[in-house]
Amino acid sequence: MKETKQVPASPEARSALVEVLATFEGFKAANDQRLAAIEAKSADVLLEEKVSRIDAALNAAQDRLDRVLADSRRPALASEAPAARVDERKAAFDRYVKTGETAGLLEAKGLSEGVATAGGYVAPPELERQILRRLAATSPMREICQVRTIGAGTFRKPVSPTGLAAAWVAETAARPETTAPTLDVIDFPAGELYASPAATQALLDDAYVSIDEWLAEEVQDAFAAQETAAFVSGDGVNKPKGLLAYTAAPDASYAWGQLGYVATGVAGNWPASNPTDKLIDLIYSAKAQYRQNGRFVLNRRTVSAVRKFKDAQGNYIWNAALQPGQSASLMGFPVTEIEAMPDVGANSIAVAFGDFEKGYLIVDRAGVRVLRDPYSAKPHVLFYTTKRVGGGVQNFDAVKLLKFSVS
Repeated sequence: MKETKQVPASPEARSALVEVLATFEGFKAANDQRLAAIEAKSADVLLEEKVSRIDAALNAAQDRLDRVLADSRRPALASEAPAARVDERKAAFDRYVKTGETAGLLEAKGLSEGVATAGGYVAPPELERQILRRLAATSPMREICQVRTIGAGTFRKPVSPTGLAAAWVAETAARPETTAPTLDVIDFPAGELYASPAATQALLDDAYVSIDEWLAEEVQDAFAAQETAAFVSGDGVNKPKGLLAYTAAPDASYAWGQLGYVATGVAGNWPASNPTDKLIDLIYSAKAQYRQNGRFVLNRRTVSAVRKFKDAQGNYIWNAALQPGQSASLMGFPVTEIEAMPDVGANSIAVAFGDFEKGYLIVDRAGVRVLRDPYSAKPHVLFYTTKRVGGGVQNFDAVKLLKFSVS
């Protein structure tokens, strides 16, 4: 599991965390009353509505905490190049963005050296790093998966689906040849992701505007939303291949190239009794080496359902985070909420569990390209910004799925 970096808790983060914990305690108390009423066969509609309102308030409090923590995780831009070189290339890029002037761009190393400029100019490395940092803070899959920067259009990773065979023999027995390990190659092509933010020339002429900050702010939400959806369910055509785009097979019979799933036994729902048993089955469908760093991935609506579950001792299996920067936990394992995950429904795969850092690989093609277009949307200036991203499953044993189906 990729651990979340601890950040100093700001007063706003501490306040948001206190709100989450207090709301969760209120949620548990109201839900206990609801369950007691159901057992007494005297269900109260008003009590159900109360639980729903507190659940919505808890989601809102968690959203606030997530936003505060995302802002705090965005580090200040730290340059790795000498100040003079940074100033040179940043000044050249700023002139291009503000006025369209290209003089000095070819001479400013790090902007277009060795790169054809017919499709635009490569943004300074500082801007690229800032965009990637902001994406890491807003794209949940980037926080939990392995991320690799590549220099070509496709990353090819050799894998060994089966290991070398071995056998026991007697002292003088023959030693026949054992089965050799197989070697396969998985390709991770990088698809092109683009955004085209617009600005007025008056804004660009404003000396107080930081072009790097403005452009990164404009593209981060658009890129993050598209990326996350692709990492979950993308079809692999001009985009990453998502986790749920691979063939899912019953865990007892899945093969390399497929993801194993555990069925809930009920089409489109949790079992009426002991639903936590299915989560236990999902956890232990993963091998021990992947279970150690395992985590749950599900969307907010599924979280609202499992937050009401209890174990055999009557304890809630969901626990809110106790410190800023930590994840909430489900049955002792951290939880990552990804809204692109499907809702609970007939034959849907709404929950995933496993070691996502070993299971899913994200590849970033080095370089963010910017093309200034002052003509297409006058009086606005468009900035056609592109980056190339790929992704896919790299270890089919590391992640397991929960399917809401009979079998």
